Amino acid sequence: MVTLTDLPDSVLLEIFSYLPVRDRIRISRVCHRWKRLVDDRWLWRHVDLTLYTMRPKVMWHLLRRYMASRLHSLRMGGYLFSGSQAPQLSPALLKALGQKCPNLKRLCLHVADLSMVPITSLPCTLRTLELHSCEISMAWLLKEQDPTVLPLLECIVLDRVPAFRDEHLQGLTRFRALRSLVLGGTYRVTQTGLDTSLQELSYLQRFEMLGCTLSADSTLLAISRHLRGVRKIRLTVGGLSAPGLAVLEGMPALESLCLQGPLITPEMPTPAEIVSSCLTMPKLRVLELQGLGWEGQEAERILCKGLPHCMVIVRACPKESMDWWM
Repeated sequence: MVTLTDLPDSVLLEIFSYLPVRDRIRISRVCHRWKRLVDDRWLWRHVDLTLYTMRPKVMWHLLRRYMASRLHSLRMGGYLFSGSQAPQLSPALLKALGQKCPNLKRLCLHVADLSMVPITSLPCTLRTLELHSCEISMAWLLKEQDPTVLPLLECIVLDRVPAFRDEHLQGLTRFRALRSLVLGGTYRVTQTGLDTSLQELSYLQRFEMLGCTLSADSTLLAISRHLRGVRKIRLTVGGLSAPGLAVLEGMPALESLCLQGPLITPEMPTPAEIVSSCLTMPKLRVLELQGLGWEGQEAERILCKGLPHCMVIVRACPKESMDWWM
């Protein structure tokens, strides 16, 4: 019978990669071989610390002992709702990430109070920045900030960031390398602010707007006006109508379109109307419909038959993947 000790190092590393950080460190005490594997650079490329309320002392130890130049992606929480005694993210820690982790490309912050953390503290090597349920200062993303901050930033995800508003959206235009923008639950963004900002963000290749107060029709209108080179669109279907979807007809570069439920209104386009609009998009290869309740229904058959050149995906809204860094 095969035991863990019989498995090759590559398989054990793959197994260890799914363990929480605390358990990875604990198993290093099992034997010399496992200690060597836990020290392997490959195991510390992607680190998720959101499971823990971690003291700053422990975080500094992890940074010096395990992560450093090995780290490519980091996910951690700021414990915004854990009480006044909970540790908070500090400018010193974020600066140290930039100094000690020169290969850090992706940073995901959850429920963090960043109101006292200047954006200049963030590692300049970042290509992806995700903020989930975070507090930011009013000055964080304003256009007047230093244009040399985060020069390599290609993707920003802003999910349920209460302070985010039109001025911040317009400030994103200073990130000249930006190609992907995801807005989720940003209820302070107005139609005027979106239209003005997308006019200056015409180089975006991926745009997602989920769970916001703007209707899908008004969002698609702004996209069709200003993001003619966009390759991927994902948005919730609240307020989506057949005429609203039709404004995307003829989009020259669009390759992937995802419409996400569950807010279905009487004006929601029929499967036949969706097919009609999609047939005018010359490069469309992926059509995804999530959470609309069409799985296994006649609607799915109509879409698949009407768009033979596309990969049509009809499914419930997926849960978050464990491979969060992908």
